Amino acid sequence: EGGGDMAAGGADDREGWCGPAAGGLALLGLVPGAPSCPHGPALLFVKTSQGKEEGRRFYACSACRDRKDCNFFQWEDEKVSETRLAAREEYNRSHQPFFTHRQNAERYKNFVLLPLSKRRFCQECQQLLLPAEWEKHSDHQFVCDISTAQLKSPSRILYPLENKKTNAQYLFADRSCQFLLDLIIDLGFRRVLSVGTPRLHEIIQSKASQEEDFRVRSLLLDIDFRYSQFYAEDEFCHYNMFNHYFFGGEAARETCRKFLYQDNGERVIMVTDPPFGGLVEALASSFKKLMAMWKETEEGGHNSQEMPTFWIFPYFFESRILEFFPSFSMMDYQVDYDNHALYKHGKTGRRQSPVRIFTNLTPSTIVLPVEEGYRFCTICQRYVSSGNQHCEICNSCTSKDGRQWKHCVLCKKCVKPSWFHCNNCNCCALQNHTCEKTDAGCFVCGKAGHKRSTCPSLSHA
Repeated sequence: EGGGDMAAGGADDREGWCGPAAGGLALLGLVPGAPSCPHGPALLFVKTSQGKEEGRRFYACSACRDRKDCNFFQWEDEKVSETRLAAREEYNRSHQPFFTHRQNAERYKNFVLLPLSKRRFCQECQQLLLPAEWEKHSDHQFVCDISTAQLKSPSRILYPLENKKTNAQYLFADRSCQFLLDLIIDLGFRRVLSVGTPRLHEIIQSKASQEEDFRVRSLLLDIDFRYSQFYAEDEFCHYNMFNHYFFGGEAARETCRKFLYQDNGERVIMVTDPPFGGLVEALASSFKKLMAMWKETEEGGHNSQEMPTFWIFPYFFESRILEFFPSFSMMDYQVDYDNHALYKHGKTGRRQSPVRIFTNLTPSTIVLPVEEGYRFCTICQRYVSSGNQHCEICNSCTSKDGRQWKHCVLCKKCVKPSWFHCNNCNCCALQNHTCEKTDAGCFVCGKAGHKRSTCPSLSHA
């Protein structure tokens, strides 16, 4: 979850890959016949200079930015020998989980039948243990007496995968999780496609098992296979959101399809919380494929519609998300996380979480809690944070970070309160910034007027 439960997405070439902000590297996407690594089909990349392709194209892992986590690399025009292909297939097989999802589901059935005193979880192997397996794990750390409540909240038992380059597993704080669920219910949705949001999934599953009149259901799609120990095959699919890859093959894809098809595809919403280091273009491609899967529900008549979606991501990616989904708009609600030092709900400045909800639902229907400082702007017809004042010149509530922004007449837009207009740069910036020559041209796209770090085409890189 938050920051996503998925691998951080990116690529790696011979000289190393610094993530989506690395200038001079373009994602060409998923192409038919692409080679595979343990994380599914690889993505195609190319080095760029001044916005033009330069050098050979290459394939790299869709899910891992650090070569220590997955060192897959292949030039697009490289001839790979039969021996190397066979070795690669064997390597990919050997790096799959020890148990299948079906085996894990059977193990879970046996585990819940055990008395409390015999329910153990190996912290080192991150695995539920049956008594016959204790001996093999005798020198490992255990969590004993695993209760039913703990089994229904696996995200609190499993170690969060916090390696920012490979996994960014930050989990929704209870406040945000409960808000999202209440909002989903108030909007009339009955099924949630939870893409990389295990904590939201588990709260839905838990309520469904405890409350007879609770009608919401969830299907979790996540790259973290550890969750297969706790959920049946119709509750969890092992999935890579960077290349739309179902590890369980056609059976898992069919599970997802069936879930979307229920009630003719009505009253279903996708909620996704990708890692913030992930490539927006790769994520958008996968989400469009999930939306297309929903559209295929013939009786639903969704031809001109988009599947209702909440995409949870930092506000500074707004322009990139809108580039791929023009129908989306950003809500002011601050999403916060349990295990992230910075992304917590606060009242001022940098203490505030930058994470927001992007949605294709009508903004006026997204009611934000007044007790947390949100108010309804009758002109914008949406809820905004209390510090987000309506600018009469822009005719919009312009703040992105919760603070009151100020209008710059020269820039013809509102800017952060800490920024001042610089005549050298001909734009607003921090007062103590280093002026850049604006005629030098951007390293990424070659155009003048901005630096590489603020290039609008950056997430192609």
